[in-house]
Amino acid sequence: MLDKLDKEFAFGREALDVRAYRQELLSSNIANADTPGYKARDVDFASSLAGALKKAGGAGAGAAGSNAAPLAMAQPVSVSSGMSMAATSARHMSGTSTLNATGGSADDYGRLAYRVPNQPSLDGNTVDLDSERVQFADNALHFEAGMTVLSSQIKSMLSAITSNT
Repeated sequence: MLDKLDKEFAFGREALDVRAYRQELLSSNIANADTPGYKARDVDFASSLAGALKKAGGAGAGAAGSNAAPLAMAQPVSVSSGMSMAATSARHMSGTSTLNATGGSADDYGRLAYRVPNQPSLDGNTVDLDSERVQFADNALHFEAGMTVLSSQIKSMLSAITSNT
């Protein structure tokens, strides 16, 4: 049961993980705008998401949305692998899922790329502050949109579970 629910949220979870990692990189670039010799870094979102989904057990972004391939479950903090659910009523579904840790590591998101500066500075810093701010705002907007989609999926599942039919 839990593995089926996790499959529904796997794509959104991985997308938000990659967006959060990219936000860290962009904020690091902005913070080091005046550091001599600092090279601005970024990741390609599409290839990073595909790599994270592949590493998590999916066949890519296309297969994740259709649930064609099983995806590994994310392991919440302080939950050990191999836990089973307890049934307090005969009408409860039996839980046979096990939890496997996935996601979170920067290694999942592909190689970091260095940006080619539009106008190099004399001190070797490649951060273009205006460009970084635009990328930061764009990434934040996409992160919020992903959160909204994931939130609406959760709300629709909750309404289906709690409806009295």
